[in-house]
Amino acid sequence: MTVDTQDKLTAGQGVPRLAQWLGLAGLLPQAIAVGLAIYGGAWGWIALAAGFGYAALIFSFLGGVWFGQGIRSALVSPWVYPVSVLPSLIALGLYLPWTFGADWPGPSLLWLGLFLCLSPLVDRALKFEGPEWLALRWRLSLGLGGMTIVLALLAMDQY
Repeated sequence: MTVDTQDKLTAGQGVPRLAQWLGLAGLLPQAIAVGLAIYGGAWGWIALAAGFGYAALIFSFLGGVWFGQGIRSALVSPWVYPVSVLPSLIALGLYLPWTFGADWPGPSLLWLGLFLCLSPLVDRALKFEGPEWLALRWRLSLGLGGMTIVLALLAMDQY
């Protein structure tokens, strides 16, 4: 990262274009999973499991982002660290029904999608980044969360 880019980010003036494009590209795996789930068959089940795994991975990653932002910030709220570990714990909790043979992945995908859709509320409360960051977070979270909810509905309809 160049000094100019770092200064721009620190001043809250924008998100680098490459970061925006890579963020949007991060929606592709879930879009592929939705397509395969619609196709059905063995690929449909694989897509549901992989879609859950991908969404859980990204949700956990968001917790790491919040943790890192908290460490980096001089003005940190005491709740940032406990909140930042919740995504990993929630994702694990949503995975456990599968290990016990319970109804999965539909309900777990639904909850995970809802948590992803709501996750930018944490970014908004933290106030670590500028409005461009928050706008990107809303787009990506609603995109990934929405597709995860679509996977949940497909799972509940097909399995």
